[in-house]
Amino acid sequence: MSRRAMEQPRRITDSFPRRRRRGPGRPPGRLKDRKDKDKDKDKAKDKAQLKVRECPRAPSQPLDPALMEMLRRFDLSWEYGPCSGITRLQRWERAQELGLSPPGPIRDALLEHSDNPDVTYSLWHEYEL
Repeated sequence: MSRRAMEQPRRITDSFPRRRRRGPGRPPGRLKDRKDKDKDKDKAKDKAQLKVRECPRAPSQPLDPALMEMLRRFDLSWEYGPCSGITRLQRWERAQELGLSPPGPIRDALLEHSDNPDVTYSLWHEYEL
């Protein structure tokens, strides 16, 4: 029997060079200064935070929870198209033009409360694209 037949079958990863892993007791490759660690932590925190747009909010009167739930469902309903970058009324009008028949009470509520930013803008308005 040949020597090759007795060896284990070759794998596709056999062509890559093997790297030795650092075992217990072996020092890491490069030690970072304490300042570098603090900078890395600050960068990681900045990346982890969501980018939120600052938008002026006028003190508004408390809205009906049923109205806010209806608007939230409209925002979450993808059958009327995406809602990022436009107001709820613009989305409603676009859906109407495309023949998607959006709910009429949504438009009525949007026109009635057009001065309230909680009603005018979608759930994701404050987040950058």
